[in-house]
Amino acid sequence: MEPEHAPAHSSILKVGLPLQLVIGSGQDKVNCGSTLLGWKERVWLICEWPFHFGQAVPCETGTPCLVRSMVAGKLVAYPSEVCMAQMSPLPLLYLAFPRKTEEIHLRKDARVASNEPLLLMQDTHGGATLALSNGATPIGGLLQDLSLSGCRIILQSSRADVVMGATVYLEFELIGIGHVTHLAGTIKNIAECDGALALGVEFRFNGKEIIEYRGWGGSVQKAIEYAVMQRQSDWGFLTPTSEP
Repeated sequence: MEPEHAPAHSSILKVGLPLQLVIGSGQDKVNCGSTLLGWKERVWLICEWPFHFGQAVPCETGTPCLVRSMVAGKLVAYPSEVCMAQMSPLPLLYLAFPRKTEEIHLRKDARVASNEPLLLMQDTHGGATLALSNGATPIGGLLQDLSLSGCRIILQSSRADVVMGATVYLEFELIGIGHVTHLAGTIKNIAECDGALALGVEFRFNGKEIIEYRGWGGSVQKAIEYAVMQRQSDWGFLTPTSEP
């Protein structure tokens, strides 16, 4: 998907807007989350100083920063840098106001390739139509692709007795975002291929799914949306080393 280039203006900004920040460059990059608290047009943005593993992210003046946010169904990204940081009375960051942005519109149910290990578990609440030969023990698989509405899973083991319409719970990592657990899904299709099983699973967001974040906040559904959008886009020049 080709990004749209647009001049920066305050219409992409809103007090309380969740931000995903990539602070630093090279091997010192840190992915973290923050919240937009305000701005001065064409001068700076002000946001919460993010913490990573209990410590304030190093943010000296001039540190490059890539900012991403979801606005009206599109992913907006722009390069910036740290103008100033303060710890007292509140930990705040001042970032350079963006000079240009890239906007990528969300394609409904866009599907992106993945290659992450996954655990699949049966419904343990009595309504399961998925039966594993060893009871409630999770079975390992591979998350082959991902969309906001569902995913494709490869099970190398033949131990699983799966049927259409089965309710399952999934656990997997969204790289750079967080670890998802207890995400409910329904098996919509099953195919055999070279001794493995390929499952098409439709997500059922019910509020019981959990994500352990790697720096930014939001729901599991929003985290998956970010993950899909990031893998769709190819912003060659939008890196934390870019000049704002």
